[in-house]
Amino acid sequence: MGGALSRAWKTARWRRLEEPLVVAAAVGCLLAVALLPLIVLAAELLAHNALAQIKSTLGVARMWTLLAETIGLALTVTALALVIGVPLGLLLGRTDIAGRRVALVVHAFPLFLPPFLVALGWFHLFGQQAPLGSEVTSRLLFSPLGVVVTLGLVFSPVVTGLTMVGLHGIDPSLEEAGRGVARQSRVTLRILLPLASPAISFAALIVFALSISEIGVPMFLRVRSYSAAVFTRLGGLDYSPGEAFALVLPLLAIALLMLLVERRFMGRRSFASLGMRSNQQRTIALNRARFPLSMAVWVLCGASIAPLIALVVKARAGGFSALGRWVGASLTNSVMVALVAASLITVVGIIIGLRLARGKRGSALLDGMALLSFMTPAAVLGVGLVETWNRPATQFIYATAAILVVGLVARYAAIGVRTMAAVASRSSASYDEAAAVFGGGFLRRMGRIFLPMHAQGIIAAWLLALVFCLRDLETVVIFYPPGGETLPVRIFALEANGPEEVVSALAVLHVGLTAAVLAFGGLLLRKTRWK
Repeated sequence: MGGALSRAWKTARWRRLEEPLVVAAAVGCLLAVALLPLIVLAAELLAHNALAQIKSTLGVARMWTLLAETIGLALTVTALALVIGVPLGLLLGRTDIAGRRVALVVHAFPLFLPPFLVALGWFHLFGQQAPLGSEVTSRLLFSPLGVVVTLGLVFSPVVTGLTMVGLHGIDPSLEEAGRGVARQSRVTLRILLPLASPAISFAALIVFALSISEIGVPMFLRVRSYSAAVFTRLGGLDYSPGEAFALVLPLLAIALLMLLVERRFMGRRSFASLGMRSNQQRTIALNRARFPLSMAVWVLCGASIAPLIALVVKARAGGFSALGRWVGASLTNSVMVALVAASLITVVGIIIGLRLARGKRGSALLDGMALLSFMTPAAVLGVGLVETWNRPATQFIYATAAILVVGLVARYAAIGVRTMAAVASRSSASYDEAAAVFGGGFLRRMGRIFLPMHAQGIIAAWLLALVFCLRDLETVVIFYPPGGETLPVRIFALEANGPEEVVSALAVLHVGLTAAVLAFGGLLLRKTRWK
């Protein structure tokens, strides 16, 4: 009898400890990969010998001019993405545009590729020796305009997708009430878009963060960039770690400002609105405008994949046959690292995202930490990771592929947290509470209730994290270990001096890998229904 009571007491005690231990593990992981590098970086910048370096580096006017140019470039990219994405989100999400589902896939696909691959495709279309190229088109491509157009087209699907999600979360009765007294165009401008503004604003913030971190496109198109200047101080001809540490200060301030804007003006609305869905949305009939608007949408979507077609054409001239000699271990590295990182991001996202959706104490702080790591320009995060892990005691991490996993989890943990928070906000907490009343432990409740109920959302979060990890260049290029280069890094390294046909073939290989991952994910999502 005493033994049975002892076992029951131990079981009850373990059940009480399950949730705190699991949450502590997730929080510890997030602290180690996302917050610790920023703390170490701040400590390094405040060291006794750093002040002189900061003054000498940031005291040069041209660095501030370069920073202003980079911010202006990122703002222009964001504006272009909004101009493209908001109308497309409305047309593809709510109207009877011809072939809108296929058009959305075509439009969104380049977002899941390293942007510099798209720039490479444009070069093979409009470079001076390209089929559609001339001296004028080449000059326009290798200019700030070329950077803005390339990144604007690549990042506009972020705005398109979040605009669609924001529109789908609107109560249909509000639209019906508006249509009773006004035309559809007025209802759209006065009701639909304002109600979708939290999602649209969050999309703009994401595009700005991605734009200011981007180094591949500006470096390929020979346009000066502040983030690229930090990179060259760490891995280029201008190697100077001290200057790199000093240069990240303004970028860190920009990241903190973005986080403040998100906390002050968006907060929970930026994910809570994403969790709502209505199955009663009315499709808006375009009537006579359907044909010209459908043509305009498809022309714009065609522009998104035109550079990818150019890459295939270029690679056919002998690039595919030489692919095996040039790819090395980069393909395997990319897949393995991305799979591990995406899985960790999803697990952390489930635990913290669930707490965020339920309004648990401290969850907003953890969400802000993950978001700060995402919004922090990759150059800053990379410098922090190098300073944190490049030590004798941690070489088992820094000198192996583990550092790539650490960097990717740090950069994209916010994707898992925000996606899972949106997923969890769709369901009531009463199921979990009822199971807890009847003695169900945390892990048992997660395995029997939350995971089956939100299987499709979990797969979607994992898939989104996976493709972002596969496409990443700007984070891992700073600290990838010898022999551990990923496919984007391999292509980026060969872009300047490698055979054009081979580089194009490697780019097509990455395109095919991304398409295969998305297709596989689509099949999983179709076979997994919402509970």
